Formats: sequence, structure tokens, C-alpha cells
Amino acid sequence: MKNNNKYNLPDKQGNFGQFGGQYVPPQLVEILNEIEQVYMKLKKDRQFKQELVDLYRNYANRPSLLYFSKKLTKKYGGAKIYLKREDLNHTGAHKINNTVGQALLAHKMGKKKLIAETGAGQHGVAVATVAALFDMDCDIYMGKRDIINQKMNVYRIKMLGANVIPVTQGQATLKDAVDVALGAFIKNPEAYYLIGSVVGPYPLPMIVRDFQKIIGEEARRQILKAESKLPNYLVACVGGGSNAIGLFYDFINEPKVKLVAVEPAGKGANTAKHGLALMKGRPGVIHGFKCSLLQDKEGNILESYSAASGLDYPGVGPELSSLQELGKLQVVGVTDKDAVEAMLELSREEGIIPALESAHALAFGTKLAAKLPKEEIVIINLSGRGDKDVENVYENLINN
Repeated sequence: MKNNNKYNLPDKQGNFGQFGGQYVPPQLVEILNEIEQVYMKLKKDRQFKQELVDLYRNYANRPSLLYFSKKLTKKYGGAKIYLKREDLNHTGAHKINNTVGQALLAHKMGKKKLIAETGAGQHGVAVATVAALFDMDCDIYMGKRDIINQKMNVYRIKMLGANVIPVTQGQATLKDAVDVALGAFIKNPEAYYLIGSVVGPYPLPMIVRDFQKIIGEEARRQILKAESKLPNYLVACVGGGSNAIGLFYDFINEPKVKLVAVEPAGKGANTAKHGLALMKGRPGVIHGFKCSLLQDKEGNILESYSAASGLDYPGVGPELSSLQELGKLQVVGVTDKDAVEAMLELSREEGIIPALESAHALAFGTKLAAKLPKEEIVIINLSGRGDKDVENVYENLINN
């Protein structure tokens, strides 16, 4: 039942169909090409692969559990509900999978400083963590609005020895943090820009995906051991999309496994306050790559919105954009209200407090399971833990 992986994107030009590519200044092309050359060599290097495996096992706490949620399964009365517990990783989310990999790459390139952006703060914490591990300086760019909503992660980043640099332009959220971080990288090419999701110019989306696909590889082995068959559905929240492509990638060529991307519907799909880049976007360029993008008739990028800071992004990874175009991806939206309800439900039913981002996937995945036969299986990616969201949810979102 092993995936023979006929799907083979990006192409040599860094495109996922019509998406991806490099839309960047000439000075950045040279830097990105160097990263690609070093990475393509290292990914075949036995010592590099062994060091990465050791970091996953002995530092990041992998493999993460595939947890059968007996109580949710019983409550909804349909398909079996499994949770891929990325919240149990070191630093509390899937982000560590990518940061240990890219930090190891940066270390091999002789870099002494990491630059990164963050929205919900989980990526910022994970980058600050590996910067400490590899003795690197670290600047984390974070929108002022997110700094307010994610104070606990800001404190963690600073405790780890990294600098938190507030971004006040635009919406003062993730998109703007990426803008400023990319600008800082162009001015300081001796640093390494450790991007947090499967976005940005080639080769960055491919590199992040390669370090995140361990989620799905583990899930395949674990579900076959537990149930002797593959799941019927995989469900993951999508902002930039790294946790989603991490779960989905190893199953792309499995026609009986349906891939479900859950986007933030915010205040509602029919309002202007959402982040439905796949559902309501159209092809456009942002942050050096082409993707499905929220934009007006004139091509101006629209503001996105989600109560979950990590989903508040007007674009989405080029590979997910391509998978949707290829008909390999089902895309749905979940509102803030439904995500908060799902967050509270898992907390009270199973004693697991999920991230508000992950709760979007839970909200849809449980309702989906209720409609399916009992012999079917749904795996929901629990991409992070909810410690960072508790204060914001109780002060701003419950009963609002």
C-alpha cells in the first residue's frame, strides 16, 4: 500500500502548475539559487539525513502520536476520528519540523543569523528555539496586532534570546510581517531567512514541504498499524498551509483518500472579514510567488481576517493552490465562532486544548465524521496546542 508518488511537483523552474515561481528582485534570485543548490545536494547526503532524523527523534519529540478520539467518535456517531498530535512536539506545534530542518541547512551554509516572520507566534518560538540550539542570532518580525493577541509567545521568544521586532504597517499582521522580514533579508543576505510556511519564492515552498511531510509519512504508518487500512479523509486547517501539505503530501496519489483544506471564514464567508484565499481568491502574486490570492477587480490585495493569527493571510501555498486546480483538494470554510466552539469541545471532551488554528479543522472534521459510516476513518491534524490562545479566546471571543 506504499505511495509510489507519481505526483512530482514543483518542476525544475519551481512551478506547481501555474503557481509558485520566483517573482523577486535580481539580488534575491542569486541568494535563493544558492539555497536551492545547497539544499538539493544536502537532501541526498546521508550524514545530513541522519542528523535530521536525530533532531526529529531526540529534540523535536517525533514521532508524534496518532490518537484515537473515542469520546468524539462516540459523540458524533459516525466515522472513527483520529487526531495527529503535532501539539505534542517540542514548542507545541508542527512548526518545529521545519525550523530544525532549515536551521540545520543554514548551519551547513555557515550562516550565523536567522530572520523570520511570525503570526500566531508558534513559528517565532520555533525559530528562536533552533537559533538557541545552533548558537545563531535571531530577529523575529511580528505584527503589532499579533503581539497584543499572542503575548505569551512573545515572552517565550524573548526568553529564548531572540529579538521581537514589531511591525506596524498595513494590518500589522502576518502579511505585513512577511513584507518587512523579506526586506530585512534583502538588506542582510549573509543571514538566512527561515520562512514559516509553504509560501514565498522557490525553493522555499518545496523546502518547507519536504521538512513537514514527515507528518503524513508517520500518519500513514500509524493508521496502517492501528486499522490495517488507509484513512478515508485527511482534514487540516490552512493559512499558508504547511501543516496541511505536511499531512497531505504522502497521500496525494491515493485516490480513495480525500484531502480537505479548512480555511478561516472569520466573521462569515459573505462578509469582508475572512481569509478564504482558496475559496474566494484568484491567481495573483504576493511575497515573491504566485498563488490563489484575495484581491479586488483591479488586482489589489485585499485584507484577510481570522481570529486565529496563524491563518490571517490573504494568500496560500502554491502547492495547495495547484492541488485545488487539479481537483485533488476539497476546500471548506469555518467561522471564528465554530472554531471557538470546537476548541472548547475538544478541551472538555478529551482534555486536550487545541490551537485556535487547529480548531478550524476540528470543527469541520467532527461534523464530517458524523455523516460517514462507522467503518470509515477521518484523521484531523491537530497542528498546535492552545496555550497561546486561551487569554484571547476568553477575553475577546467567547460570547462575542
